[in-house]
Amino acid sequence: MKKGLSLKKFILNLFFLLLCGIILLPMVWLIINSFKTNVELFNDSLALPGKWLFSNYVKAWDLGLFDYFKNSVFVSAISIAVILVLSSLLTYGLTRFRMRGSGAVLFIVLGGMALSEQVALVPLYKMLQGLGLYDTYWAVILPYIAFRIPFTVLLMRSYFLAIPRELEEAAIMDGYNSFQIFWKIIVPLSKPVFASCAIVNLNFVWNEFLFANVFLERKEIMTIPIGLMTFKGDLRQDYTVMLAGIAIASLPMILAFLCMQKQFVRGLTSGAVKG
Repeated sequence: MKKGLSLKKFILNLFFLLLCGIILLPMVWLIINSFKTNVELFNDSLALPGKWLFSNYVKAWDLGLFDYFKNSVFVSAISIAVILVLSSLLTYGLTRFRMRGSGAVLFIVLGGMALSEQVALVPLYKMLQGLGLYDTYWAVILPYIAFRIPFTVLLMRSYFLAIPRELEEAAIMDGYNSFQIFWKIIVPLSKPVFASCAIVNLNFVWNEFLFANVFLERKEIMTIPIGLMTFKGDLRQDYTVMLAGIAIASLPMILAFLCMQKQFVRGLTSGAVKG
């Protein structure tokens, strides 16, 4: 019996090691080749560089990656902040207040996940042009907010339902109003799910290509995914510098996950189990 369990554990661990290897191998390949010359890249892309060229990263940064990086940070910061604020307030209202039609409102909000980006592309294009927002930061910020609120509400709802109502009843006895309860009790207790939602939405906003490609034309406001596409054209045959640019673009997501991984896991597992 113990031998059977040990064998299963060994096979499971081996499977996860292989899975980690499959995930990490492209990342390692990218980083190693970003320090090479183009000749070294095409001669043997699996070998270590003869000389580690940190100048590739400097060149990528100086050739315009800084502007794309700055635009992505601006768009992501505003989008994530508004998504979290609106989604948390909406979820708090739907989970804590007994209102007629709240079930229908929840159904409509979650139904937004059924609407694909491709289907909404043409109507959004017409709306943004009519409002004078086309080819501005808001042309991508507003669609990002609209498309990510349904999924964020879904994640937050399970977590909010798991928070004991006794805490709110005690706060009411102390004279707290609804907003004070939300700000001083619900928000501090919900930091894990806020971190989970922030990382998931940041991954979408940071890497989103379709809306940014259609709604942005000026190079000075392009985000990283579109910038890297034009970056490739600007660099022509300098593939190793392009790989350095991709590595720089990937760094914020990796750092964000490493900084909030504990909260991220707690937020997802707590909501899934308790909800």
